[in-house]
Amino acid sequence: MTTPQHTIGTGFGARSTADDVLDGIDLSGSTAIVTGGYSGLGLETTRALAAAGARVVVPARRRAAAREAVEGIHGVETDDLDLSDLDSVRGFAERFLDSGRQLDIVIDNAGIMACPETRVGPGWEAQFATNHLGHYALINHLWPALAPGGARVVAVSSGAHGITGIRWDDVHFEHGYDRWQAYGQAKTANVLFAVQLDALGRDAGVRAFAVHPGSILTPLQRHLAKEEMVEAGWIDEQGNPTDPTFKTPEQGAATQVWAATSPQVAGMGGVYCEDCDIAEQAGDGSDGGVHAHATDPGEAARLWALSAELTGVDAFAAAE
Repeated sequence: MTTPQHTIGTGFGARSTADDVLDGIDLSGSTAIVTGGYSGLGLETTRALAAAGARVVVPARRRAAAREAVEGIHGVETDDLDLSDLDSVRGFAERFLDSGRQLDIVIDNAGIMACPETRVGPGWEAQFATNHLGHYALINHLWPALAPGGARVVAVSSGAHGITGIRWDDVHFEHGYDRWQAYGQAKTANVLFAVQLDALGRDAGVRAFAVHPGSILTPLQRHLAKEEMVEAGWIDEQGNPTDPTFKTPEQGAATQVWAATSPQVAGMGGVYCEDCDIAEQAGDGSDGGVHAHATDPGEAARLWALSAELTGVDAFAAAE
């Protein structure tokens, strides 16, 4: 069943927190993976899921930092994972599969934003490789562990998906790198990934969502100069937030936690969510919503095929 891209009136909103959307939900006995779950929105997501009873695995490129960040949060473990390195992705997935555990929730939260031109692996553009291809490979490797009839995968996207669709003629920006165009493409890829994963996985009861967490000041902005953020109206000269639309980390984590756990979207999937609800389609010149290029089923299938070719993994290849 496909899900219409329309709000459903959840009763939550932009100021709801991760704890708000988990109120009354018991995750005891469930297992979740949160990439980047030791910093910013990821750490708040990890904390909230664990507080609701989930066992949370936090794979991290900087495992020592992750271990320190989650220390004292009951039910959380760390592991090694570098999303820009496919061998590392496969290694983490194999270790998880070897544990024999069933996986109920995966939140693809880790990412980089607007970084200087960086090449990883066989020369791939780092934002597309880390934000999309690494997560694509991770989910495909983990597919045997995803609980049939109930698992959810949440891809953390951004309103920046509206910057651009997939640049099919040059996805790795080999000609004319632009850090914001590259970020926008990677965030579009996150949405298209959720659309196609949901289409492929729904018969097994595995559903996928893409979410825009909102604007939040976190370590994601590490590649932005203070002057740039001041000029954008995000902060003042002392580094204090000045944009009233910005969310706290607790509010920013809410939509991904809601999509991963809420009974309000049981039996749904393949949609883009924001402010703890399914989003509407973006209007011309309007703020919010999802742009048509990011939810087009043909584009989603094309991106899946390209991702399978680039990474060499496709859990659904034999079934198609």
